[in-house]
Amino acid sequence: MTAAALPLRVALVEDDPPLRDATMQTLALEGAEVVAFPDARAALAALDADFPGVVVSDVRMPGIDGIAFFARLREIDPDLPVILTTGHGDIAMAVAAMKNGAADFLTKPYASADLIRAVRSASERRALALENRRLREEAGRSVGLAVPGSSAAAQRLRSVIEGVARSEIDVVLTGPAGTGKSHGARLIHDLSPRRSRPFVVADAGVLAHEDAELLLFGRDPGAGPAGGGLSRTGLIERANGGTLFLDEIAAASSVLTARLASLMEKREVWPISASQARRLNIRIIIASAGEQSRENDRDPLWHRLGAVQIAFPPLAERREDVPEIFRLFVAAHARETGLPAPSIGEAQWRHIQSHDWPGNLHELSGYARAFVLGLSDIDTPGTSLAGQRPLQQIVADFERTVLEDALRQCRGDIATLQAMLQTPRKTIYDKLTKYDLKPSHFR
Repeated sequence: MTAAALPLRVALVEDDPPLRDATMQTLALEGAEVVAFPDARAALAALDADFPGVVVSDVRMPGIDGIAFFARLREIDPDLPVILTTGHGDIAMAVAAMKNGAADFLTKPYASADLIRAVRSASERRALALENRRLREEAGRSVGLAVPGSSAAAQRLRSVIEGVARSEIDVVLTGPAGTGKSHGARLIHDLSPRRSRPFVVADAGVLAHEDAELLLFGRDPGAGPAGGGLSRTGLIERANGGTLFLDEIAAASSVLTARLASLMEKREVWPISASQARRLNIRIIIASAGEQSRENDRDPLWHRLGAVQIAFPPLAERREDVPEIFRLFVAAHARETGLPAPSIGEAQWRHIQSHDWPGNLHELSGYARAFVLGLSDIDTPGTSLAGQRPLQQIVADFERTVLEDALRQCRGDIATLQAMLQTPRKTIYDKLTKYDLKPSHFR
């Protein structure tokens, strides 16, 4: 949207009625939507952090003056632009306010053109700030959907992914199979400034293929028949400008590993039969099922990459997240198959809470699919409660699951929850505190 087409929304705070009416008319002639207030107190009662426009305020006002009003607005939303209108004796105060973040100040009497210019400039900054805020919120929701769970491990993983995504740094993802490394790589790309550019995956099937070098590096167009075949653009070059994800890098041969190490160090690719290298602008993400180490001389890729390492924990280390993830899988498979999501019974909850899930998300998703299809067998080996975890922990996990289900059903209403569980109110609050469950999160 161009500056001229940008909608103007103004909160005008002016205690002089004739000047307030004249200013409103000036702004209205420019197509602005104006809401006027006679003093700062009335404005503070109406404005919040979601106000999509600009505040224009006089400095000299009864009660709360413009400088104090500006300070209060900064507490509500530091990004809310405030334009101060001042008399000659207030210029020093206005200049000080600008140093503290005020958008502009106009000395009375000011020209209408100066007011419109200041409002348009501040409106552009406000629109940009709100858009950035929206993108951050969407990013947070995307991270939450991709890395569900309330455990400390899940929260830490979400925070690291969101922080790393905004940078251009390369990343190494480690963790057992099925812990979500591929989803994490895609999420890092989708939340990054490269989100509109290619995301290219070279998985174990490509890295271990007999023609892996051709698939990855391609063949130069000028090679012709002498080069051994037709020209081909490799996966690495297709990722130019975007992200290259090398999934399960351990599958690569030693020769291919050496070529990839050179790519990581120099950021250039040599297609087969090419006479010169081609410079690349790529971000590289590596996934490995084993721990990477700078001291591991057998893995030159880690030395070359200089990347941030993110560890994806197995489900056995974040058991409290398993019920929530299982619900998400059940809902997803129900939508996918067109079948109604069945009720999750006590037997299923016992299995979910007691099983170690060595296959992690893959195994849990498979069990959820079987459950939706009515094919799950909870009496499979390794599902017994004995010998897995202390009884106290199993009971606590089950109790938390019951509370979460009840909170969802009653939408976080404590009175309804108390009646549903037939439990004293104090006990309800004690349990919610114990498991860090906040009713507001279920409303």
